[in-house]
Amino acid sequence: MKTNDYVKYMTEQFVKYMDTPKVERKELKEVRKERKVPATQHWFGIVPYGVKLWLKRKK
Repeated sequence: MKTNDYVKYMTEQFVKYMDTPKVERKELKEVRKERKVPATQHWFGIVPYGVKLWLKRKK
């Protein structure tokens, strides 16, 4: 990718971002945050999640 193409792409993305209303940007951010996988599960799989559930149930 040439530098000119990259600058053009970044400019398009920035203009697209600025054209969306602030309320809509906040809603999209919240949706992405809700769908995000917890960090422990992302990096180490389901094992830490299972241990967490097991410890919670044991108490």
